[in-house]
Amino acid sequence: MRRSIVALPLLLAACVRPQVQPEVAQPATPITPPAARQLIGLTPQELVGHFGAPALQIHEGSSLKLQFRGRTCVLDAYLYPQTNGTMRVTYVDTRASSGVDMDQAACISALDNPS
Repeated sequence: MRRSIVALPLLLAACVRPQVQPEVAQPATPITPPAARQLIGLTPQELVGHFGAPALQIHEGSSLKLQFRGRTCVLDAYLYPQTNGTMRVTYVDTRASSGVDMDQAACISALDNPS
């Protein structure tokens, strides 16, 4: 009987598992395709110098959307004022002329080299 009283706490201790806190997944940082990275940070004047006059220009609040169109694709560049007030590209979206998502590098290349 004494052995079972001594063995019982050891047996229970072997069954208890240490509590492990689950890891909280950190939100993934959006990965910007290499070609779009070349546009991030540009000013409106730099975009116009690169692609020519935008087909569409929309002001909404303090933001600006410039749209450039080619035969095969459409590129939307979203600009927001920085701390010094300068408007800069913060996001780029591309799609085929049909509206289907398109690779940003391919669209930028198509706009750079119209045929």
